[in-house]
Amino acid sequence: MKNFSLSLYAFHLRHTLTHLPDEVVADAHLLWDNLVKLGENNLTFPGLKDLRSKLVSYHHGVYTPQQEIAIKTEWLSISGKDLDLGSLPTPAGFNINANLQPFLLNDTYAVDLTLSPELPNTEIDIPQLQHFQPQSLLPANIQASLGQTLSVYGEVEPSEDCDTLAQKIAIALVSGTNLNSPTLIHKGELFESLLFEYQALDTNAPNNPAKQCQILIVINNSQATTGTLAESAYNWLRDLFWSYHKILYIYQLARQRYGEGRKIYSDLENKIQIFNNLITANQPKLSALKSLISQVPQTNLDYTRCCQDLETHYTAITTNITNYKTCLDNIKAINNGNIPQFWEYFFNKECQKWQEQIQTDINYLAPGKEIFGQLVDTIRGIVETEQAERDRSLENTIQVLGIAFGGGAIVSGVVTQHIDKPFAPGIINFKYPVHPLVSSLLWSFLATAFFWWVAKRKWR
Repeated sequence: MKNFSLSLYAFHLRHTLTHLPDEVVADAHLLWDNLVKLGENNLTFPGLKDLRSKLVSYHHGVYTPQQEIAIKTEWLSISGKDLDLGSLPTPAGFNINANLQPFLLNDTYAVDLTLSPELPNTEIDIPQLQHFQPQSLLPANIQASLGQTLSVYGEVEPSEDCDTLAQKIAIALVSGTNLNSPTLIHKGELFESLLFEYQALDTNAPNNPAKQCQILIVINNSQATTGTLAESAYNWLRDLFWSYHKILYIYQLARQRYGEGRKIYSDLENKIQIFNNLITANQPKLSALKSLISQVPQTNLDYTRCCQDLETHYTAITTNITNYKTCLDNIKAINNGNIPQFWEYFFNKECQKWQEQIQTDINYLAPGKEIFGQLVDTIRGIVETEQAERDRSLENTIQVLGIAFGGGAIVSGVVTQHIDKPFAPGIINFKYPVHPLVSSLLWSFLATAFFWWVAKRKWR
């Protein structure tokens, strides 16, 4: 292959909707740190080692994202243009040049790191691909949170078996890594050259798009002006990859959130069963009802947040699908109305299916919010009723006892006034067969019992 190039397009989340303009996610700087490590250990280009000093995001080597607020363009380089990282010699006798373009695309850090022979006409075969150290550009090292695309371009003779060549390139790119053997997903044409799309999955996390690697191999076997057309459409291609990875990322988040919502909904059903068991009992335990109602509001809040996050994901995926379509239209305009069919298929089929799935998830969980509210109101109403009845019962008991003891005291006082002088100590008096104190207590007890009976009938 001649005019060979290997490009890494990586996209990393800088901030979310919950962050203020000068705030970022905890690992926002991870992309730049990993690129610097790459320069220190594998691709030891001078400019890659010293990348921090060339970015607006750093001040004296310290990550300072607040400085990005002042920039007026997408460029994160202090110079406002691409960065020449220098060159490295290879055992094969040719030098490799490195060029890096850092961007801030709305909420995303984006980087394009391109490696190419110093002399464009240098012949690159499959074994020589290892001089570019493609394994160091894979997700395990870059760790871009939104995902990444590896793009290969090369020019060959018309007689070249491009299908076999593309397969060998894809295998060589991931050889010796934790990614499985690349699978050919689609084949088409881009800018009058052959386009092969491969996908390599992480064997430990096959469903995580951030750990997958999309591989695009463009082989020019017809001396087409592919390079010129690609340069004209560069921004649209970059944004197309960005939108593609964001769509995958958002859909994954939505599926995770839906799963969490289903678990909370299941917990809600358990709480409803507990509630039903409590209210069907002869004497509902007020403490158990209070314990239940103390748990439901937090669960309700978690459930509501799940529903709100799903709605946010729906809005986000809709926006990125629109952006994806805009990129497709502009690339098509530059390419005389032509576009890889599988890119259009992704928009027409996959994107619409995922968008509808998130909406279905929202619709499925929505009734749960009303059930939560009804459960809280019902439990609170029963608790308040039970508490009021218990308070009223206690109040009535106190009133009854107060009347009974008060009446008994009055009678006791009256009886005492009608009793003659008490016995002298130690002297038996047969005039009073019963001691006056006993008589007083007896009449007091009888009076208390009578007034308790009367009061109890009144407040029954």
